Amino acid sequence: MADNDRGRRRTRAEYAQGLPDYHDPTGGFGGAAPAYSALTLRIVLAAAGLLLALAAAVYFATQGVVWAVVVLGVFALASAIDLGWVIHRKRRGEPG
Repeated sequence: MADNDRGRRRTRAEYAQGLPDYHDPTGGFGGAAPAYSALTLRIVLAAAGLLLALAAAVYFATQGVVWAVVVLGVFALASAIDLGWVIHRKRRGEPG
């Protein structure tokens, strides 16, 4: 956000148009084109990670490997949080 935009809420039109260099601290460096987020890809990857972590946790729970269940549960939780946030951004109107 530019200095003159601080404190101002963005409009839906701005999100729909895309926010260049939104998550790229090096965006525009050396003449590179602005980066746009691939939200749909992130949704697919987060959903796949969530399902795989849950399936593996259930498998290890049936085998009695508690530490693996805990680790995979943390991975599943992180994937669920990421999935929720990306869906929120997509519903807000960001392209991708």
